[in-house]
Amino acid sequence: MHSVKSVKIDLVCGPSAVMPEIRIQDGFQLENPGSRAHFCDNQLRLFAVTFVVINAVTVALILLFSFQVSAVAQESQRSEQNSNELARKILQNEIKAEADDHSHWSFQLEYESGEGKETDEVVETKDGDLKHPVLINGHPLSAKEEHEAEERIQTFVRDPARLRKSAHEQSEDLARSQRLFKMLPDALIFSFAEDHGDTVKLHFKPNTQFRPPTREARVFQAMEGDLWVNRKQSRLAGISAHITHEVKFGGGWLGHLDPGGHFEVQQEEVAPGYWEMTRLNVDMKGKVLFFKTISVQQKTYRANLHRIPDNLTLAQAADLLRKQVLVARTTAGKSN
Repeated sequence: MHSVKSVKIDLVCGPSAVMPEIRIQDGFQLENPGSRAHFCDNQLRLFAVTFVVINAVTVALILLFSFQVSAVAQESQRSEQNSNELARKILQNEIKAEADDHSHWSFQLEYESGEGKETDEVVETKDGDLKHPVLINGHPLSAKEEHEAEERIQTFVRDPARLRKSAHEQSEDLARSQRLFKMLPDALIFSFAEDHGDTVKLHFKPNTQFRPPTREARVFQAMEGDLWVNRKQSRLAGISAHITHEVKFGGGWLGHLDPGGHFEVQQEEVAPGYWEMTRLNVDMKGKVLFFKTISVQQKTYRANLHRIPDNLTLAQAADLLRKQVLVARTTAGKSN
């Protein structure tokens, strides 16, 4: 509470006026050590009232300003709470949807890394994915490369266990990624950035209160970026993040990530109720040893996704794959 303890004021009412002393403390009281005979009562009353009004207005403005600052802070806290709740809802639903989705798809996969660029046709099965290259570094396959691709497919058809072993490494990386994904609502602090109807953009930064339970979870302490969510369907539409400072795993023995690296993931509804990843762009600086099938530098695009029966045998999947390769070659030939 703001109060005025003592104020001394000169009032000249005439030749014989004296200097009164005004003290205001816990109320309003006037004391005049000099003679009251020469004191101008009307002027003093007018001045006193004016002074009290000014003081009251000043205090009111201070209180109003304090209230506005408090209101803004409270609104900011509510906004942060709402954005965190939205992010948690979307991410938890994403995890559930992924666990409940046992669908299989055929699609065209474009993969680019430091070793080159390859375009494949892919057919998913319960035993693993069959794929056949269509273009390698932008060129059609040679006769030798075509033969090797067909032999690889036939090997998997004859021996499904080999395909399942190959798929096991992907499953391990997927499980590791899912464990990290579940930590996102606690590891990051979200705030509203943009609102475009059904699509909402949330900005995120590290939660300083989060204690990483695993080595790989330490990356969250150096990660900032944006999350795009579909509010209507409660699905994740995309995520983009960058590394703000160096992260070491196992003291550097299991890998490290340097500042400046970034990654992007985009997901789309490819059929009513089905969302699939359509783009992955990873450009990290460093190395990570605990991921076997994910490189620190890669670009992946998936297109022409079509739902296929979930019970296809590998022989049936191989036949479907050959038809897709033929269509892809015809399309590539026309485009050239």
